[in-house]
Amino acid sequence: MGKLDGRRAVVTGGASGIGRGIAELFAREGAVVAILDRNEAQAEAVAEGIRAAGGAASAFACDVSDENAVATAFALVKAEIGAVDILVNNAGILRDVPFEELSITEWDRMIATNLRSVFLCTRQVIGGMRARKWGRIINTASQLGHKGSPMLVHYASAKAGVIGFTKSLGHEVARDGVTVNAIAPGVIETPMGADITPAGRAAKEAELPIGRFGRVDEVVEAALLLASDAGSYFIGSTVNMNGGDYMI
Repeated sequence: MGKLDGRRAVVTGGASGIGRGIAELFAREGAVVAILDRNEAQAEAVAEGIRAAGGAASAFACDVSDENAVATAFALVKAEIGAVDILVNNAGILRDVPFEELSITEWDRMIATNLRSVFLCTRQVIGGMRARKWGRIINTASQLGHKGSPMLVHYASAKAGVIGFTKSLGHEVARDGVTVNAIAPGVIETPMGADITPAGRAAKEAELPIGRFGRVDEVVEAALLLASDAGSYFIGSTVNMNGGDYMI
C-alpha cells in the first residue's frame, strides 16, 4: 500500500531536480503522475523511467507561464489520467542579476515563470478539488522568499509571492477539504545550481549551520507528507528545509 494509492498528481517542472524527485517518489507511493515541463524530451525520459520501475506516468510539454499553454496541457492531462487530486507547482527559473541591470523583460519573465504559473496552474484544478472535497496544492517557494538575497530581487520577490499565495488560498479553501501548502528549500544539489563556482560553493557551505548543500531526497519527503492524508492539518504552511540557512 502506498501513501498516494489512487491519487492523480501533476508535477510542473518535473523533468529535473526537485520536481523529478517528487514525481518519482509520488509514483512509488502509488500516484498516477503527469509531468509538465518545457523540456518535453527530458520529461518523457523521467516518465519512462517511472514506468520502467512499475509506476504510472505521462509527460506533457508546457510553458507554465503561458495561459493558453497551461489550459491546453491540463485538458490533455485530464483526458489522459482524469481529474487531478494533487498539484505540485514546482516549475521555476533562477538567474543572478544586479538590480540596476535588471530589465523589465527579465523581471516579467521571472515573475511569470515563478509566480504567475502558480496561479495559472492552480485555477485549472481548484474547482474540481473543492467539488470533490479533497485536494492538495503544494507550491515550491524558497528560503529566499523569507530572507532575500542580493542579485536576486526578482527571484526573491516571486518566491515571497508564492508564500503569500499559499497562505491566502489555503485560508480560502480549507473548509472544502483542500489543503494549500509550500515547501521552501535552501541550496539543494540540483541542475539549477550547477553553475556555482567552487569558491562560491565553499563560501555558501561555510555560512550553513549544517555545513553542506541539501539533497533532493531530503526535500521530497516533505512534499509527500503534504500530499498525503497525513498532511491534512497543514493549512497555508511553508515547510522550510534549508540546513539552517534561514530559521523561521
